[in-house]
Amino acid sequence: QVQLVESGGGLVQAGGSLRLSCAASGRTFSSYAMGWFRQAPGKEREFVSRISRRGGSTYYADSVKGRFTISRDNAKNTVYLQMNSLKPEDTAVYYCAADAGGVPITIPDRYEYWGQGTQVTVSS
Repeated sequence: QVQLVESGGGLVQAGGSLRLSCAASGRTFSSYAMGWFRQAPGKEREFVSRISRRGGSTYYADSVKGRFTISRDNAKNTVYLQMNSLKPEDTAVYYCAADAGGVPITIPDRYEYWGQGTQVTVSS
């Protein structure tokens, strides 16, 4: 089992940056690819990014490509999401999740374990 705890959210002005962290417990962190999702009020949970188990492969939603960067440090059991050039439409609760495989990587059902989320608010 993997327990995930996100941190690093907050309030930032448009154009600013934030770095989210997701700390994992357990010795099996490196055996999971990891994803980031977000959910705005009244909207469905939306795929943001995914990173492979060793970090050699990354994938981004078109809406964040070129602005967000996902990375991981398996020695620290942590995955990161660096968010630059933030826009008001990036406002959401951001979740990290452990990839269990199966359905396409953009589908939340693919992910086995989830954190509690961290709020990101971007003011205009």
